[in-house]
Order: sequence, then C-alpha cells, then structure tokens
Amino acid sequence: MRPLPFVLGAAALLTVFAAAPAFADDSSSPSPFTIEDPRITESSGLAASRLHPGVYWTHNDSSDGPYVYAVDGKTGKTVARVALRGIGDPRDVEAISIGADGNVYVGDIGDNLGGQWSHVWVYRFPEPKQLKDATVTATQFTVKYQGGPRNAEAMMVHPKTGRVYIASKSDEDAGLYAGPATLSPSGVNVFRRVSDLDMEVTDGAFAPDGTRLVLRGYFSAAEYRWRDGKPTRLEEEPGLPLQRQGESVTFTPDGGTLMYGTEGAGSKVTPVDLGGELLPDATAKEQKKNGEYSDRVDGKLTEDEKNGNLVKAGVTFAGALVVFLGLRRLFRRGRP
Repeated sequence: MRPLPFVLGAAALLTVFAAAPAFADDSSSPSPFTIEDPRITESSGLAASRLHPGVYWTHNDSSDGPYVYAVDGKTGKTVARVALRGIGDPRDVEAISIGADGNVYVGDIGDNLGGQWSHVWVYRFPEPKQLKDATVTATQFTVKYQGGPRNAEAMMVHPKTGRVYIASKSDEDAGLYAGPATLSPSGVNVFRRVSDLDMEVTDGAFAPDGTRLVLRGYFSAAEYRWRDGKPTRLEEEPGLPLQRQGESVTFTPDGGTLMYGTEGAGSKVTPVDLGGELLPDATAKEQKKNGEYSDRVDGKLTEDEKNGNLVKAGVTFAGALVVFLGLRRLFRRGRP
C-alpha cells in the first residue's frame, strides 16, 4: 500500500493537471467542410445537431420536395435524408433551427415576389435519434405577419424559451418578428414585429445558451446580445468569409464558433471563431475557466494572454508541489 502522504500528494498534483489551462489550439477548432451530396445544390439553412455531435442539418432552397439532410461535418457526406409527411408541398424553404424541445423546425418562409404570399409555413419534427434515411410525420404551422406579407430567409428558435423568430430580408424595412409563445397547428400564428433591423438578412441563429443572436447577409454579419426577448446590437462584428452566395449560419454546440454556409453544388461550410463580447455568456465562462478565453473578437489568444495562462499554471503547480513535499517531510519526521 502506498504511504498516505504519497497518495495525498499525487492527488494534489493530478488535481492541478486537471485544472490547468488547456491552451487554445487551432487544431481543436471545427474544420471547414464541403457538402458532397449532389442532391444538395441550394443549401439555404444550417443547424448544428443536438443529438449527433459534428452533424449539421441542411436543406435545399426550393424545387426539392419535403426533405432535410444530415451532413457529417468531418467528411461532408450525407448520413441521413429525412422526408417530411403530413405537410403540403413546400414552396420556398429557407431556414432550419433546433428548438428547446429538441425538435427540428423548418422555415418555408421565402417569398421571392417581395411579399406576395398571404401566409407561409413552419414545419416541426423530432430530431431522429438514429441517423438513417427515414420518413417522419411533421407538424405544420401557418404563419402570417403583423402588417402584412414579408419576404424572409431567416428563422431562429430560442434554445431556452422555444419561441420562434423570423427576420425579414428587406434591405429597406427589415425587422425581427416573434411568434406566439406556443405555436398552434390549427388556425393562424401571427408573428409580431419586436425590433427593426438595418441589414438584408439571409439567415440567423441563436447561441446554444440563448444570450447571443447572429444575423448574416450576403456581405455582412451582425451579432446581438439577447435579453428579455429583445436584441441589442454589439459594436463588434463577427468575421464573415468571402462566399459566392452567403446563405446560412449556425453556432457550434459549444458556442465558440460560427459555421457559415453558401449555395451551389459542392458548397463549402466555413468556420469562424469568436472571442470577446461576441462569445455567448456560458461559452466565455467556460473558456475563462479553461484558460482559452481571448478578448479578441476572432478568439485568438494574444501573447500576453498566453503568458498569463502559463504563469497561472506555473503558480498553481508550484503550490501543489510545496504541499506534496511538505507532506513527505512531515511523514518522515513522524516515522519511528
């Protein structure tokens, strides 16, 4: 049996190594990937899976039928195609999001005629526990806007409250619209304007902890602090990759990275790391605990931050070593 001081000292050292800062490494960030499926030529929405790490849900813009696809973020290959039954013929599917209830929400909300449809639809189905081609029964919700029809491409479900939001696309009168607290499959769900927007929005997403909202367009992106059901735009803007037709965005499950998608055959999904005020609250707290937090909006650690983390790790290790040596000395003095 090991002497007690040895056991206690080893435990102290192991605790130090477990708590020591895990320095940010670019290799640990999500990698870009290319959607390989030839059936996906107009990827218009993106949502990180809750049940299957590294998998992203997407769909075609139009003329594809009631289908959504699960794509492996490492290989870019489709691992499941889900057909939706119990709904009408999709007209212009533009967005996808996963709600607080674990369901996948699909926004058939596009209106390329500039707001001529009297109503649009949102579809909902449970995220499959197993990834394979399947047909599922979906619930259909009819949506109308306060103030009349709108063209929209961004639909976001808040991960805590479950409320559904739609951002209209207009570059002159864009707005954020909130649905009822609970959508009803019977009757009409009226979405009411809760905030003006100053950009043409092609997609959006809530952070996993619900404290940030990101909206993107073709040439710009903006991030908002989300509090009490209202957005407040942050001064800093997240990075936006150069894409041929920027259509989609989602947060990674840890909230530290945005994944940007585009349309076209063989389209690429590109990660952009976040830092500073752009990080969701829960993500920033976790990164600070692990020594990975950066004040820079691109999430890269400065030399001062790296050196500071090294100093903290060294001080912690030295303290544990002193405890270990002290216990050994006391044990030796107490030997018969």
